[in-house]
Amino acid sequence: MVVVLLAAIPLIYVVHSSLNLTVPQWSNLWSSRLPELLWNTLSLAVLVAIGSFTLGVSAAWWIAKRDFVGRRIAIWLMILPLTIPTYVFAHIYTTLLEEDGWLGQLWIALFDSAPPDIFNVGGVALVLSLAGFSYVFLLVRTALMCPSRSLEEAARMQGANPWQVFWHVNLPLLRPAIAAGLALVVLHVLSDFGAVSMLRYQTFTLSIYMQMSGRFDYNAAAGLSLVLVLLSLTFLLIERAFRSRQRYYTSAAARGDTETKRATPFQQFMIWLWLGVIVLFSFLLPLAWMLSWTWSAIQNSAIDTEFWGYALNSLIVSISVASMALLVAMPVALYHARKHTFFSQVCIHFSSIGFVLPGPVIALGVMTFLLAQLPLLYGTLVALVLALVIRFLPLAVQSQEASLQQLTPSIEQAGRILGAGPFENLRRVILPMIRNGMVGAWVLVFIDTLKELPATLLLRPTGFDTLPVRIWIEASEEMLELAAPAALMIMVGTLPVLWLMMRSSATANGGSH
Repeated sequence: MVVVLLAAIPLIYVVHSSLNLTVPQWSNLWSSRLPELLWNTLSLAVLVAIGSFTLGVSAAWWIAKRDFVGRRIAIWLMILPLTIPTYVFAHIYTTLLEEDGWLGQLWIALFDSAPPDIFNVGGVALVLSLAGFSYVFLLVRTALMCPSRSLEEAARMQGANPWQVFWHVNLPLLRPAIAAGLALVVLHVLSDFGAVSMLRYQTFTLSIYMQMSGRFDYNAAAGLSLVLVLLSLTFLLIERAFRSRQRYYTSAAARGDTETKRATPFQQFMIWLWLGVIVLFSFLLPLAWMLSWTWSAIQNSAIDTEFWGYALNSLIVSISVASMALLVAMPVALYHARKHTFFSQVCIHFSSIGFVLPGPVIALGVMTFLLAQLPLLYGTLVALVLALVIRFLPLAVQSQEASLQQLTPSIEQAGRILGAGPFENLRRVILPMIRNGMVGAWVLVFIDTLKELPATLLLRPTGFDTLPVRIWIEASEEMLELAAPAALMIMVGTLPVLWLMMRSSATANGGSH
């Protein structure tokens, strides 16, 4: 209940401020802004969901089901795009696709025409798909690493070919992981501020920010935020209803080792051709851009002790938020995975509120609450951590719940029969078996916190700049050689936690991955 109340703080602010809007003001919003914003936001969410599903599921399937040269490297290359913020993606590709940019010059040489314009829904969808498909890849790969071998073998004994096994056995078993991954992607799209602002594509989030920062119309911003919350909750209700139709349990005895077939030379070529295209545009090109401009910054002595202070600030915030979010998300995920009552549904939906609200609105909600109830905490690091825990709580809840849904209740019941109390059962049975999901949840929250921008801009203590704040400032002023080192440092800072997640995953599966 405490977690639900914590997550509801920004929503209470939004509802309270929305009540100050008159009927004519609501009518004006509908006639002037809402239809366009609804169409832009929904079309973008659908396109990004399709793109992320295509990239994430295909990559996860080939890597989990085929043994090929460079497989371990491919896993890393599929998750490293998570380390690049969406606003960095957008800035990099607008630079690369200029007529004097790397891709712009290549396009002109190949097609003898102007480079494509990405300041539209297609361009934004491409950027957000490249930045977000790794969420789907991570959760689907985790599910594929714990297959039900007995079901696959039974299907083959009945004469099913590999495609039929995938469509009728594997894909239904993967639905919870796919649904959780796409939920994270769509929620990211609905609340994204960086990419849509850099590419000047009008969505609810950008419009809300403009109402707040340009017109200082907080009531109108709250009204648009309320519509965004209702839109996101509608999506979550549909997603939950879809996932609740079937229950997917696998026991440790039935899982066995993940079945991987040795890829033929032709299959290896096709796998790396497909994975190579994904990696090129989602990681290698952005990495090359960051390295090129970082080298220029080093030559100009632009990286000093102040820069390393920004990096330390980012690490402090990210570790604090990830640890706190993991702790408070566990009761919500466990309660819903086991009870599936109306109240558990309410808890799940309220825990997702922070993710569907834009960062500036969450910051203002927390700010209003602290000024009214705990003024001593306003302007401190505690305020920033509180806002970011609310912001990324759904990441921790979704990841842990996906793992809990694959844990059969009979295992818990066996522990209770043997005399284990609830807390001992949690410590000795449940937590070890969902450790992989917990590590994944911590890593996802850490990475997103490390990249978070708008809430940090509003709530950071005086003089407490982080790497995203510096990237935003330098990129806005077109100082590329100062923005690139901070973007590169964000990527480097996530490598240890990604290694921790991959090591935990390999250990959980007998060290074979």
